[in-house]
Amino acid sequence: MSAAESPSPEPASVLGRSMRRIGALLITLSGITPAASVFVMGQDVIHQAGSGAVLAFLAAALLGVTTAYVYAELASAFPLTGGEYSIIGRTLGPAYGLMALGLNLFGGALGQAVFALGLAEYLGEAIPNLAPVPTALAVTALSTVVTLFNIRLNAVVTGAFLMVELAALGVMTALGFLHPHRGLGDILLHPTVLSGTALVPTPLAAIGLGAAAAVFVFNGYGGAVFFGEEMYEARSKLPWVVFWSLAIAVVAEMAPVVAVMVGSANPAAMLAADQPLPAFLLASGGEAVKKAVSLGVAFAIVNAMIAVGLINARQLYCSGRDGVWPGPLSRWIAAVHPQWRSPWIATLIMGAATAACCFMSLDLLVMLTSTGITVIYAGVSLAVMAGRRNGTTAPGEYRMPLYPLAPVLSLLALAAVVVANLLDPEVGRPSLIANAAVMVLCALYYLLYLKRRGGWRLRGADGLPLEALEAEGLGK
Repeated sequence: MSAAESPSPEPASVLGRSMRRIGALLITLSGITPAASVFVMGQDVIHQAGSGAVLAFLAAALLGVTTAYVYAELASAFPLTGGEYSIIGRTLGPAYGLMALGLNLFGGALGQAVFALGLAEYLGEAIPNLAPVPTALAVTALSTVVTLFNIRLNAVVTGAFLMVELAALGVMTALGFLHPHRGLGDILLHPTVLSGTALVPTPLAAIGLGAAAAVFVFNGYGGAVFFGEEMYEARSKLPWVVFWSLAIAVVAEMAPVVAVMVGSANPAAMLAADQPLPAFLLASGGEAVKKAVSLGVAFAIVNAMIAVGLINARQLYCSGRDGVWPGPLSRWIAAVHPQWRSPWIATLIMGAATAACCFMSLDLLVMLTSTGITVIYAGVSLAVMAGRRNGTTAPGEYRMPLYPLAPVLSLLALAAVVVANLLDPEVGRPSLIANAAVMVLCALYYLLYLKRRGGWRLRGADGLPLEALEAEGLGK
């Protein structure tokens, strides 16, 4: 069937535009989840690099800037709810798009389960002795129900939760900077890490491994593209959302980490703790402050689950609209609720997948999800260069400055991250293998099934193939 003959979907399968850039910014920031990123992933960086975590965070932020330029250009060209799946599929080819879809759906459900299982630890400050799995299942069900509703309502809910988590980070930042015990210059020039019971200079390799882990701390600014079909003026506004979400996340996450290193009266004791940041809060602010901030982190985790749940469902919905799955299954997945204008069946499927993952061990979940985003970042960096060459990104209204500097720098930095993960036999290397296996399975699915039946068509917001829409101004 030609693009001109392809029928538009029924109105019930169209998401519809109802949100402006502030709403998209609030949801995107909630997906980054600054508080949970600092307290969950950030603490791993601190364990690896000690006060060198500040340099690791700074290096990850610089990578974030180059990758944000890539996402901004691609989001302007392809403001589609399929996100990286649609972008990579259109610029690099269908097999690569399927790989991106598999990595995101695989990592999406697993990542949600990581958040859910971590909730009991922080919520336990108010409700002691919570069992992790029942708590995870309860919050998964709650967040899934919330994500069923209209996107504008979700923007309001996530915005309210976001204010709570930013306030929690603000408390920790104030505690550190109001009572400094060490200068920022000393931290940057002479970082230290705990070795046994003594502080020693942080090895450069430890800072490198910390930077590789810190990449995930800021991850999520590219999630703005998933809401392009529900935004007004998406082509011109999405780059703004990408850059501002990264800028706010960097400030909100780096400030408390720097404050802890500056304000810790006993760095050795803080770094020796299983949880350095709560240990700092307890020593600097007392039990009440520690509990209050821990509850703020619990709010952040719930908020992240809502925001990431919105993204997961929309990507699955987009794959159904494109006909990735066998006939009836694609039609069900692409269904949109007539009142809430949400992809309700896709939302329920991803919620069920997350609930199933909650029965896996947390260590296994972290291992499986830890490198997928590195592969996706590499994919979009290659996609923006391919799009420039083959003209598929031409309809975009934003063009990055100094091209191809940003994607080339991103690829070089990502290569270093991959090397760091290969050197990590416990988490990094197995995670790379697991994500490579997902990519191979997705490529085989395309070659052995989709390609043989004639492939599938990447479609835009109104259901027409992208080739037809690009000439008309996709997603304006």
